[in-house]
Amino acid sequence: MDKRTFKTFLALSCTITIIFTLILTYTSNYSLSQYMVPFYNVPKIAEAFNSITPIKDSEHFMVSAFIDHRLDGVIRVISIIKRNNLQPLYCVYCNTVHDCKTVQADVQIHSDHFGFPFHVSDVICEGKHMENATHVLISTKDSDNNNTEYLPIKNRVSTNTFKFDFTVCISNLFGEYNNVLQFAQTMEMYKLLGVQHVVIYKTSCGPDLEKLLKHYETEGILEIVSWPIDKFLNPSLGWNFQEHKGDIHYYGQLVTLNECIYRHMYQSRYVLLNDIDEIIMPHKHTNLLSLLEDLQSAHPSVNVFIFESHIFPTTQFEDSGKFKRAEWNNIPGVNIMEHIYREPDRKYVFNPAKMIVNPRKVKQTSVHSSLKYYGDIYHVKFDVSRMVHVREPMQANLTKDQLFVDKRVWDFEQKLIQNVDQALKLSGLLQM
Repeated sequence: MDKRTFKTFLALSCTITIIFTLILTYTSNYSLSQYMVPFYNVPKIAEAFNSITPIKDSEHFMVSAFIDHRLDGVIRVISIIKRNNLQPLYCVYCNTVHDCKTVQADVQIHSDHFGFPFHVSDVICEGKHMENATHVLISTKDSDNNNTEYLPIKNRVSTNTFKFDFTVCISNLFGEYNNVLQFAQTMEMYKLLGVQHVVIYKTSCGPDLEKLLKHYETEGILEIVSWPIDKFLNPSLGWNFQEHKGDIHYYGQLVTLNECIYRHMYQSRYVLLNDIDEIIMPHKHTNLLSLLEDLQSAHPSVNVFIFESHIFPTTQFEDSGKFKRAEWNNIPGVNIMEHIYREPDRKYVFNPAKMIVNPRKVKQTSVHSSLKYYGDIYHVKFDVSRMVHVREPMQANLTKDQLFVDKRVWDFEQKLIQNVDQALKLSGLLQM
């Protein structure tokens, strides 16, 4: 480089340095980020993280949103709708915060509301290019949806590869429920029967059961969904509005059952819909998988399998007392192994059944039956499988001699006792 070129380069470098210094001095009292907003600080969609989200300017609530591939990819939002105060609702679905579209919603209130003013409903959103949407909200307006929480859209990709063969959906846990021993026995019984995943919608529970829940959650078999329904509504303690009153059926049981089906539509091959004091027990098979494989093979068009419920009253104990274990004396709750006496069916009285369903074939469900589904239903024969429901008696006037002996749970006694003890120890409820 000759001297003239070098002097030119040096002068240019000095000029650039002076200009850059002046810029830094001028902006020293300002945030540099304000000059970068259009490029790097694009606002994100505000996402709802709670399981219940109020719909602005209404008495309704959003719960969760899913792509329904069975209906050409529409968005289905599981919601809680006040039935007698339903105004026009709109779906706002977004790919990014700058790419949102609004369509009028179709609100489908489920038929099994039992007279309660608030009930589970499907808000159906049908529009163009929904397959690209990532978030949705339900609005009372067709515009002006700023500062509103959106639901993330789940099940965007359908698959036939499942993480679990069986998922148990337990709809409600509320009050000071602290039936630790029966909970542990039921969980361990289901694990022996081949269940890999259990979901509980939890409002509250007792302190000892809280420890057990944390153990199973840490173990990985239990998924706990927070369900603060009592923060938004006055939930009923029963199923009949005329008798129990309240805003919504049994702590929103029907909302959680439907939500659980869609939540696990592409995670689980089958979903069991029952309570924590109920066990769907195979009698001709060693586990649930072999039972369902045989049932499905014999009835390929069936997607909803119905199982009879049978009461094993907690007031009647087996005579030998061999399962009245000293180790469990200080564990609160019912010991199902002591209750082997089954009530007979009552003539002319509805026997409430429970279900195992293919979640990809169910659109709406109630507690004891599916409301809308694809394919057929099948009532599983009593001698093949039935549900063990250990609870207070329904026929309290019957003596032990009038009950039937059913020891099926005892077929698993060795492993069951061992596994329950281990779970209680790891929960800190049973001393090592």
